[in-house]
Amino acid sequence: MATDERNFRSGYLEKVGCRGVGDTNKLENLLKEKLVDQGKLKQFCIRFAVPVRHRSLLWCSLLNIHPMYTNNLQYVMTQRKAVYMDLLRALKMMRLVDEAKMPKSRIFYAMWLLETKRLQLGCNISTAEDSFIAIAETLLKLFDNEVEIYWMAKKFYEITEDIEKDLPKLLALTNSLLEKNNQELFRYLETNNLLQKLPLSKWYVTCFAGVLNETALARVWDKIIGGSFQILAFVTYKTLSKLEKTIYKCTDIESLLKCIDTQAKNSQEMSDVIVSKSIEMWQSSEFFYKSF
Repeated sequence: MATDERNFRSGYLEKVGCRGVGDTNKLENLLKEKLVDQGKLKQFCIRFAVPVRHRSLLWCSLLNIHPMYTNNLQYVMTQRKAVYMDLLRALKMMRLVDEAKMPKSRIFYAMWLLETKRLQLGCNISTAEDSFIAIAETLLKLFDNEVEIYWMAKKFYEITEDIEKDLPKLLALTNSLLEKNNQELFRYLETNNLLQKLPLSKWYVTCFAGVLNETALARVWDKIIGGSFQILAFVTYKTLSKLEKTIYKCTDIESLLKCIDTQAKNSQEMSDVIVSKSIEMWQSSEFFYKSF
């Protein structure tokens, strides 16, 4: 099978932006076509590691932010920017956002609420909690173009709405992976009522935004944008398995979440290992083949 994430070395090479010349050329040729073939781009996301320098363009193509006909790109992005500026201007006129004081992710959230007619009178953007904000925060750490980031956040949020519908299946798959592959850890989590208290639903509808290091997480999002939601369950399994020794010292959900936050989110190296192992396991499963 032609994959580039079968082992830690390939994961490391992808992390630092080194890719096989053949794969990179293949993607570049796909992105240069006058009529973008989304089917082939999705297959690339599923089968290969996405080069860092092409990720923004690839995601914009698959999320329908860029037009299918590349000749129309400049016109479409001019319109996208106009919508962005109109929303931002309206919020400033209503004095609902302050660019000097408010985080950009929350400004994007307010813009999205206004655009989708969900902005309610008295809504406090500064204290609101929504998965859209977590997604936007992750994207802001990955990319620089704020207009594209806003549109990415909108489109990726739509994907998470579909993921939310699949939550029962994802939760069942998570339990199955733990029980079949690490019975000792599964029993410990069950006995201490930790598995039931893990915020898995939140992790899944945010696609681990704010849980794992953003640079590593981008590789998981490549697969999600390519059409595979099941990889989220594999990320949970590998996260818990990788932190197994420390987890056995945790007897309550607070200490467990602190362990994950300290050792996974705040460590790019640990997040890279978790993501690489998750993708490797997922690619060896039946769900990888069902993605085509």
